[in-house]
Amino acid sequence: MEFTVIHNEHPKDPKPPKGLKKFSKWLIAIILFIVAFNLAVKWLADYIWMDTLGFRSIFITIFTAKVSLGLIGFVLFFVSAFVLFLNVRSTYLREFPNERFVSFVQNRKTFLWVNALVSAFGGIFGSVLVQGLGWEPLLTYLNQTPFGVTDPYFGRDVSFFVYTLPLWNFALSVFMLLVGAAIVVKLVLYSLRGLIKYSSRAQRHFLVSVVLLGLLIATHFLLSPYEKALTNKVNLFQESSVFGISYTDHVINIPFDYIMAGVTIIATVLFALAIVRRKFRFLAIGLGLFLGTQLVGGAASLIVQNFIVSPNEFAREQPFLQHNLDYTRKAYQLDEVRVEDKEINDTLSQDMLDRNQLTVDNIRINDARPLNNVYNQLQTFRPYYFFNDVDVDRYEIDGKYQQVFISARELTQQRLPDQAQTWVNKNLRYTHGYGVSISNVNEITPEGQPEYLVKDLPPKGPIAVEKPQIYFGENDYNSVIVGTKVDEFDYPDNDENKTHRYEAQSGIPMTGFNRLLFALDELSFRYLVSDQITEESQLLQTRNIVERVERIAPFLDLDDDPYPVVREDGSIVWLLDAFTMTNRYPYSDTGNSSLNYVQNPIKIAVDAYTGEVRFYLLDPNEPLAKTYQNIFPELFETDIPEDIRAHFRYPIDLFKIQANMYRIYHMTNLELFYNREDMWQIPTEKYFDEDTVMEPYYVTMKLDDAEREEFILMLPFTPNTKQNMISWMAVRNDGEHYGEIFVYEFTKQSNIYGPQQIENRINQNAAISQQLNLWSQGGSRVIRGNLLVVPIEDTVLYVEPLYIESNNETSLPEVKQVIVAYQDYIVMEPTLDQAIGRLMDLIDEGVSPQEAEESQQREGASSDAVTPYELITDIQEQFDAYRQANQDGNYEEAGRALKQLEQLLHNWQRQQEADGQSGDQSEASSEAQTDEND
Repeated sequence: MEFTVIHNEHPKDPKPPKGLKKFSKWLIAIILFIVAFNLAVKWLADYIWMDTLGFRSIFITIFTAKVSLGLIGFVLFFVSAFVLFLNVRSTYLREFPNERFVSFVQNRKTFLWVNALVSAFGGIFGSVLVQGLGWEPLLTYLNQTPFGVTDPYFGRDVSFFVYTLPLWNFALSVFMLLVGAAIVVKLVLYSLRGLIKYSSRAQRHFLVSVVLLGLLIATHFLLSPYEKALTNKVNLFQESSVFGISYTDHVINIPFDYIMAGVTIIATVLFALAIVRRKFRFLAIGLGLFLGTQLVGGAASLIVQNFIVSPNEFAREQPFLQHNLDYTRKAYQLDEVRVEDKEINDTLSQDMLDRNQLTVDNIRINDARPLNNVYNQLQTFRPYYFFNDVDVDRYEIDGKYQQVFISARELTQQRLPDQAQTWVNKNLRYTHGYGVSISNVNEITPEGQPEYLVKDLPPKGPIAVEKPQIYFGENDYNSVIVGTKVDEFDYPDNDENKTHRYEAQSGIPMTGFNRLLFALDELSFRYLVSDQITEESQLLQTRNIVERVERIAPFLDLDDDPYPVVREDGSIVWLLDAFTMTNRYPYSDTGNSSLNYVQNPIKIAVDAYTGEVRFYLLDPNEPLAKTYQNIFPELFETDIPEDIRAHFRYPIDLFKIQANMYRIYHMTNLELFYNREDMWQIPTEKYFDEDTVMEPYYVTMKLDDAEREEFILMLPFTPNTKQNMISWMAVRNDGEHYGEIFVYEFTKQSNIYGPQQIENRINQNAAISQQLNLWSQGGSRVIRGNLLVVPIEDTVLYVEPLYIESNNETSLPEVKQVIVAYQDYIVMEPTLDQAIGRLMDLIDEGVSPQEAEESQQREGASSDAVTPYELITDIQEQFDAYRQANQDGNYEEAGRALKQLEQLLHNWQRQQEADGQSGDQSEASSEAQTDEND
């Protein structure tokens, strides 16, 4: 029997099961729907939130820019990928007309669908890339404001480097990524069947991408010279002493960038010839020419820097150093610093102190860091209240200008008892903190605790807090709903809790649609089913003030230390500082950071009750802020309420950056600047038990040309590697003088003690050292507070508080003594007034510093001595006070009495130890005398 084998000349590829194909379509559709739905919920929720706050136009501007760029990115990457794969398929079909390929390649309709799907993923990547990185550069480029400063080398305004060049580089990077990816895909696909060698169509297709990439690389080299104005690197291995264009850049690097642009074009032509004529020696010539020129340029840069610049660097770099000096001073506003010579004399007198009584009254003897612990133990009253930090500010109290500490009492839901961690409590009832605590910077109680100006619940004191509820603050808050059927907890009052109903209309109305939308946005199904929520209810979302501002204006860089202010109407607002900064200011030094331009033209106020956010433009002429004003004309206000302006503080972080740069850039003599001959340093001080770099601090003082005392932020300087004080830098905070920086330089002929020298002299003072050792041995921890350098007319006082803290978990740091130093005098007394009084007595009586120290040592040995009868009497009095305070429910007073009892026992213990040591010394002395007589 014969069989005939029949061959199917056109076999069909096996098709996937219909069920699997249908399931795949549904799966893709479901995934796309979920992604689109989540995006729609997020965008719509953001829009309603911004609209509720009155910032709809800001949302629309940013959203439109992102969507536009996203569409541009999607179309660009989608079309590029789609055309790429279409051409590759066409090339394969033309070169292999009789060959059967897989079905999705062979069937044109199927291929178009598959190609569209694959290209869509490329389009999504392009959309995310372009809109995610490009919306801000695009908007600032289109709305840019000139700086009015021209760079000295290219003759371009600084705005070109800040706005235009970044956008060009970004666009160039996107196109290089796109073309580079196309080259890789073509090389892989055309190499599978050798088409890259034999197919002229494939070669032409590949050639287009090669030429485009060559043009893009040439453009990169044409833009590269501008980037050299933003760095101090001259090659891969060396940095110049000049920030910005240097001598080596001028004679080698910049000319070679232009040469490389031309060489890149030539190499691209050679690459094209190699592909078209299939002569690969052209490829080798082009590649060798490109790499060889690069190596020659790098070698030339190394040679010039090492053998021409380095042996005579100052002469070669002199004009470029001048650019570096001038533009750095301008970028950090150091060219506006007012410098005055100051002679320090030993003219301290009681008349001088009387003339500057307000300065003396505002010398800070409390410190914010230990004080925060005190606030949290004495002014919280319930475990769920918390003070995040303590800030320094100033107020007019009873007609007197007074520096104070202030902190807001915020509510932390995580500290609620476990049984109270319910959805109703966390979302409807425990919604806000309550009030502030304010204390004097210079007054303490007999127990060494702060003297409060505003304290307790509800807040009491000369500063009226009429709206104490804090719905928005520094805590990590969750969203809450107000205006529900549940009364909100307000504050504890003995055995009952006071309640509150939210009175503002600043939240998101929980109407039908909003309720559904934000239930999805917050992922809280209870928003829909809770019968406690009514049509009158409002959602308060994004209640952390920093996150709130960043959500509104993500383009601003914020200071990390917001502070509360009590306004004249008794409401509480938070003030934040916003910086405009860049790392693209030409010829400007970056110092220890990545930035080389920073300003503070914007202040932000957030109402603690309503959450209302106001952006105040303090300096309308600052170019970056003006650019943002062009983009968002409805965002900024220039009319600043006086009760808010009165509490503006110059940001410490900004001042630290400027002070750090001024250490070097105060030298305007170019040779001194180059050699760093007069470089300064920020002094160190003893804080707690460690030597640490001194932080800027606020003082109240009267300047020589001022009519009254004002709020000053200041920092001393010492010469490099030395400890004597050579100058101090300060910035004014009040009124029309806000932001004015000045420096008092001391004469170099006289020695003025620096902070660390005063700290060393305190350590060497026998009386103080003995007392510190006694406290430490008595089971207490001695905390050295901030050393303050306080200028008064033509002299200087140094003030440092000493804290005592017992070694137990519930102990409170208390100000035990205050050290005051002047010239060679050092005194230590329980209060600042006593210390200054003792100092003046010594000066008036003509007592020398050495005699004063010996006298203080003798007094210290007997100052704590008490008789047993006196001790028992004191203990009985304090115990009676403790018992009475407990009976009255005054637990704060009871705590003070208990601390006083503790201190009395410590004093007796130290006295016994001192008597024992004295007795041992007397016995030893007697034995020695007996031996001598024998």
